[in-house]
Amino acid sequence: MADDDRKRRNEPGGPGTAVIAKTKPQTKRPNMYRVLILNDDYTPMEFVVHVLERFFGKDHEAATRIMLHVHHHGIGECGIYTYEVAETKVTQVMDFARKHQHPLQCVMEKK
Repeated sequence: MADDDRKRRNEPGGPGTAVIAKTKPQTKRPNMYRVLILNDDYTPMEFVVHVLERFFGKDHEAATRIMLHVHHHGIGECGIYTYEVAETKVTQVMDFARKHQHPLQCVMEKK
């Protein structure tokens, strides 16, 4: 190999030289949404407790506590989820309430 070729290979940026740059992907946490149940004068308390147990995984005591909060304050938080999960929960609760002929309202709001 000629001396010129040898020098070129050892020069930065010459043939055979590679630069590897590690980049950390910038990830951000997804926005979170509160799922809320609204009070009404017609939906039975037992039905609200059942909804909280079935769709939000609450035990009977926690579901009863949330239901009483909704009853006394007009609104209560069922959980905090990503947008898609919150939207699904709201739809499930509303469909279930309509199927059982209750006017229960469930909404979501950005946290």
